[in-house]
Amino acid sequence: MATRSIAVCAAAALLVLSACGEKPQGIGGVKNDAAPYTGTGKTYAVQGWKQGDQKSWESQIRARTMNGQNDYVKAP
Repeated sequence: MATRSIAVCAAAALLVLSACGEKPQGIGGVKNDAAPYTGTGKTYAVQGWKQGDQKSWESQIRARTMNGQNDYVKAP
């Protein structure tokens, strides 16, 4: 009788503790197959940028940074 209650308690404890496990969480992030300058294949693009041309992509990023995102060149 005592061994049966011990076995039932052990089984219940294992059942309760198995629900406490947490799945591992990794950094998902975005995975790109291609370089960013290759484009998306859409028909719209900023003038001066040619899809697939790394030099024109870098110059467009540099221009965006200086014209809109750089706080040091903005008027006070």
